Amino acid sequence: MAELYRVLEAGKIGIFESPTGTGKSLSLICGALSWLRDFEQKKHQEEARLLETGTVPLSDGQEQPLSLSSSCTETPDTLRPVGEPDWVTQFVQKKEERDLVDRLKEEQVRRKKREERLQQIRHNAQLKYAAKRMRQEEEEMERVLRLSREALAAGAGAEPREQPAGEEDLVLAEYESDEEKGAASGVDEDEDDPEEEHVTKIYYCSRTHSQLAQFVHEVQRSPFGKDTRLVSLGSRQNLCINEDVKTLGSAQLINDRCMEMQRSKHEKSRAEEEKPKRRRQERQATCPFYGYEQLQLLRDQVLVGVKDIEQLVALGKEARACPYYGSRSAIPAAQLVVLPYQMLLHAATRQAAGIRLQGQVVLIDEAHNLIDTITGIHSAEVSGSQLCQAHSQLLQYMERYGKRLKAKNLMYIKQILYLLEKFVTVLGGNIKQNPNTQSLSETGTELKTINDFLFESQIDNINLFKVRRYCERSMVSRKLFGFTERYGTVLAPSRKQPKLAGFQHFLQSLQPTVTQTSVTPVEEGEARVPRPASPLMHIESFLAALTTANQDGRVILSRQGSLSQSSLKFLLLNPAVHFAQVVKECRAVVIAGGTMQPVSDFREQLLACAGVEAERVVEFSCGHVIPPDNILPLVICSGPSSQQLEFTYQKRELPQMMDETGRILCNLCTVVPGGVVCFFPSYEYQRQVYAHWDKSGLLARLAVRKKIFQEPKRANQVEQVLMEYSRCIKCCGQAGGTVTGALLLSVVGGKMSEGINFSDNLGRCVVMVGMPYPNIKSPELQEKMAYLDQTLPRGPGQPPPGKALVENLCMKAVNQSIGRAIRHQKDFASIVLLDQRYARPPILGKLPAWIRDRVEVKATFGPAFAAMRKFHREKSVPS
Repeated sequence: MAELYRVLEAGKIGIFESPTGTGKSLSLICGALSWLRDFEQKKHQEEARLLETGTVPLSDGQEQPLSLSSSCTETPDTLRPVGEPDWVTQFVQKKEERDLVDRLKEEQVRRKKREERLQQIRHNAQLKYAAKRMRQEEEEMERVLRLSREALAAGAGAEPREQPAGEEDLVLAEYESDEEKGAASGVDEDEDDPEEEHVTKIYYCSRTHSQLAQFVHEVQRSPFGKDTRLVSLGSRQNLCINEDVKTLGSAQLINDRCMEMQRSKHEKSRAEEEKPKRRRQERQATCPFYGYEQLQLLRDQVLVGVKDIEQLVALGKEARACPYYGSRSAIPAAQLVVLPYQMLLHAATRQAAGIRLQGQVVLIDEAHNLIDTITGIHSAEVSGSQLCQAHSQLLQYMERYGKRLKAKNLMYIKQILYLLEKFVTVLGGNIKQNPNTQSLSETGTELKTINDFLFESQIDNINLFKVRRYCERSMVSRKLFGFTERYGTVLAPSRKQPKLAGFQHFLQSLQPTVTQTSVTPVEEGEARVPRPASPLMHIESFLAALTTANQDGRVILSRQGSLSQSSLKFLLLNPAVHFAQVVKECRAVVIAGGTMQPVSDFREQLLACAGVEAERVVEFSCGHVIPPDNILPLVICSGPSSQQLEFTYQKRELPQMMDETGRILCNLCTVVPGGVVCFFPSYEYQRQVYAHWDKSGLLARLAVRKKIFQEPKRANQVEQVLMEYSRCIKCCGQAGGTVTGALLLSVVGGKMSEGINFSDNLGRCVVMVGMPYPNIKSPELQEKMAYLDQTLPRGPGQPPPGKALVENLCMKAVNQSIGRAIRHQKDFASIVLLDQRYARPPILGKLPAWIRDRVEVKATFGPAFAAMRKFHREKSVPS
């Protein structure tokens, strides 16, 4: 906590490692919020003194005007422009002093109002219920007015129209300029009060919503739980309380529907202001939970007490206000903002959520895979079938609404169609044929620089920055999605355009569940089958990725048997280019995790490449809270029959290696009580070993001592397997007999290697079979290695950066897997590393310090088995 406080105070970048069970979350909370409390107190004292004296002390005891920073040591003479009269300088200084005093007074007034408002809500429940009653009355009035309008419209009869009712929302608005502007719709922008500034705050990020909820509960239990203004952010999928929208299922569909409803509300308010004289349009649905007063009240209720996502949703339902927009409107006044790190690390998402990082503090927890996360967020892949489907949909859209679109819209739509056609051509396909039945003459994987790909695709003459901006501002993919949602995926061809008929067959094969092919809109009362998001949305991400600097990314052309299976993938090589903005804007950034080793990746690939000076980076690692004799880490170099253990790609499939692994496990299962978790390098290797043991009889020998479970490939089956595994261990511990527990065969990087808690009897021994090196033949990995060799300096006596990357990826996976055991202070477990390569000093050096300092290397199996038997015999005796 003290080290964290120093890092935040000095504005540095911290890399913190603290094993699971050592109180990492509570330490982060207390250290960070203690600093924030002291920082706010100092700031308020300084403001009060400035307002009282009107001057700022200089370092030599003199005083300077308010307009100069307290850290500024220049004299007025050095700041004054040459030749400027004294009276001008004095006038400017006095004006700056008055402006600063006015700003400080306004900020004090706003702060006082906010505190009074929150205090009132905290102690006056009647205010909340009165506001709720008023909202219900307003909604009832709106419902009655809507029914009246519908009755009048039905009596008057339908007016003749050029297009079927309600199609105005599908037609692209006029695109006026290519110059940079804010979002065209103005819907998804930050809608905070314009005068409300962002107070200094801490952004806490973690990987999953469950980890964030756990952190929020820790804050509630901490000494800061009652006084901290905390906001939990999440996606619409997690926070939406509109049942009609939630039933759509996928995140993209929910986002699109929500945006559509907000646009309807904004267009409705604009129409009421302008009152244009034009034909009556079909009224679009608006969200009943999106009202200014409702959201303002919910914002204040969010800030009154610490709440997790579930509590926020419950509060939103009670207040009949949208938790998604309510939580966003609370960001400026919040002291602690809790959010998934995908939301913070992606600039466009960050901007849309109203997150401002300037001068703020960011804590990134569970950051062991931070580099992979940034790479994944900013990489994009599109398949041949998506390209063909998007081309067909957009072409039909243009044919239907072409006469109603302005020239600039048509120009950009034609450019997008051209891009899609060229992408299919570069894969070796034909845009006019069914991608499922098109066989490609050339197959294989090809990797190109961005510029080479643009030249080969013959699209280097198109300004992708303008196309990207057009897609963002015109929301063409959303319009196209609404078009296909309303009419089904395939439209009947126009009589004037018989050439479109050829697209129907393959589009139907792409989405066999969609049977509607007529131009009749889907009736509102009909049950809709949730359709996948518009393929053009995926392609927009790919187009955005192509605007990356040439040296920072690569394009992978994967040509498979058919065009539909082939794909174009953008691979980001330099994640630092996206992290640089975070470290540049923030006051301080802390990267924390239970197993951060090896930290060289963070220093070199992320921080050094982002322009962070080495002096600004602080590393901190603490040991575990368990006694030294509660852990037994062993490196075993050979098995019971003296077979050398080296699970390389060439040797690991040998029958003698698989037999030796089985014999080792049979011996270990006789002395280890409870649960044994055994990790294999891959699903395929686990399957091979299991089949071999079954054939040789080793599986039956293992089953005498432990009931055997296998990690499922499907995520929805993991919980069931874990429950049965846990139940088996508990029953065996109570019943006695020959079966002493269970053996769980898992995979490194699989469902069980991260985020699963094998505490106490669930994980008395963790076995790592071999070293889980990534596939060195992977084109992506080879390109990443080559990129690092070219860009990172090679230290004296160090391996090339590319080779170091491979070792680091392997050891990060190992550290995550073996970290599943030892989850609290009184826990104990043995850790067995089966491969003689673990004994090499460079490899041992990449283990967490609390394991590395206690590891024992055993050249033969006999001493290793004796140590295991002694350890578990002593630890299993009740104290």
